[in-house]
Amino acid sequence: MPERVALYLQDDFPLQDSIAFVKYAEARGFEAVWQAESRFVRDSVVAAAAYAAVTTRIKIGTGVMNIYTRNVATIASEFLTLDEIAPDRILCGLGTWHDAIANRVGINRGKHLLAMREVLQTVRQLLALKPVTYRGQFVQLNEVQLDVINGRSEPRRIPMYVGATGAKMLALAGEIADGVLLNYMVSPKYNEMAIRELEHGLRQAGRTLYDVDRPQLIMCSVDTDREFALNIARKVIVQFILQQPKLMRANEIPQALIDEVTNLRPITNEEIERASRLIPDEIVQLVTASGTPDEVRAKVREYVRSGTTCPVLYPLNYNVRSLIDAFASGYSR
Repeated sequence: MPERVALYLQDDFPLQDSIAFVKYAEARGFEAVWQAESRFVRDSVVAAAAYAAVTTRIKIGTGVMNIYTRNVATIASEFLTLDEIAPDRILCGLGTWHDAIANRVGINRGKHLLAMREVLQTVRQLLALKPVTYRGQFVQLNEVQLDVINGRSEPRRIPMYVGATGAKMLALAGEIADGVLLNYMVSPKYNEMAIRELEHGLRQAGRTLYDVDRPQLIMCSVDTDREFALNIARKVIVQFILQQPKLMRANEIPQALIDEVTNLRPITNEEIERASRLIPDEIVQLVTASGTPDEVRAKVREYVRSGTTCPVLYPLNYNVRSLIDAFASGYSR
């Protein structure tokens, strides 16, 4: 497989800056950009449309859109519209959100595996431009059809990706999706479990690992000043220890370190800065790609060897162009 690399953007930068980064990534040979939609800040579809309007080659994905706040017909029409802006360059990434966020807007994520199955299957059917009737627990459709009057009238084959971290969602992705968008803040060793669970679903569908794309979000902090790069990542790890200790344990972060950080209860930037001094270099480089350009490239190669088909680089500092440049000529050197 040829080398592939993509960019991941959240809401860390003004949208005009993000647009400039996407244009730069395209000029430097990046395959794709994935736009996050994790909090109540930036909408992935609007941002994707902005990127699509100013580029000509790079693929654009939602990384990932939550499936609870839009009707499936709305999701399908949004991706039909994106495909009209950037034909054959759109990637549909879907996710099931987080209880901590969903509960605040009155959404119960019960049976999220079933919800993902129903949404993905019906969105795919709707993009085939056929009338769809569906009677599910989460999706109810009665002869619904995307009515294309102007523009391309042929069925759309937009690749469908599932954002997955847990074993059951990974298996579901292997069964029904074109790809799985693997999560960040995990070690390459964690990917061994992810691939095993993915293969459970693949076998159920009569497919092999080669039938599913496996891009992965990878947190990257790169700078010629190694300590500066690592210090940025340390603060992010503190926040993940506080928010997702279970995920940290699953990636072999010592419980003693988790307890030590948690007991400090850092809230302010100054407190997080102090807590970050507890994070040793080896932990930073276990779950992120941080350090000098050579160190970051070496870590990304580890993720590729563990099953990632396309590294999706998530810049942790503001030196985004330097990160793009570090991978523009490939990372095999």
